[in-house]
Amino acid sequence: MIIATAPSTAVDTQDTKPILLDVTNTRLTVTSEQFDRLCLDNPNLRLELTPNRELIVMALTGGESGKKNARLSSRVVVWNDETDLGEVFDSSTGYDFTEFGGGKRSPDVSWIEKSRLEGQNIIGLIQILPDFAIELRSPTDNLSEVRAKMAEYQQLGVRLGLFINPQDRQVEIYRPRQEVEILEDPKSIDCNEVMPGLILSMSKIL
Repeated sequence: MIIATAPSTAVDTQDTKPILLDVTNTRLTVTSEQFDRLCLDNPNLRLELTPNRELIVMALTGGESGKKNARLSSRVVVWNDETDLGEVFDSSTGYDFTEFGGGKRSPDVSWIEKSRLEGQNIIGLIQILPDFAIELRSPTDNLSEVRAKMAEYQQLGVRLGLFINPQDRQVEIYRPRQEVEILEDPKSIDCNEVMPGLILSMSKIL
């Protein structure tokens, strides 16, 4: 695999052409600023940045995964509407974890407790850690990459992370400073420790 490193020289975004991205057979490392430019210049791509500055280009979600992710999001949204304890964010939402030693990520579903959002500017990438994050594995996802992403959430301090793996009918639960808990074909996940009253049904997900 070819490793390509983008130029580190600062550029004037007003006087340069857009950075167009072709990642065929290429591993690309970029700075945080270059990542932001790439996102602006390639709005149709789903991009993430790892802590070691490796650019991740994610395939579009297929219909089956999209349907399951919509169900997950709606179940969390319904709970949050009933409790009014925070805000729910979908898979298009970007987080900037670089100040904490992480990358720039987009969980499939995330939630932040209301008091932690006070005074925060969330027009751009969110610069605080979510309290809760879900990653739903799609058939195109690399298993080790998703687990690395979950481990990043755990290390940074996301209070509860769920890796839902329909292909193996498993759910992996990530909590700070704890061993990963693996559930085989669970019917539901109790999220009460972080989100009071939320029992997340796995019906039509696994």
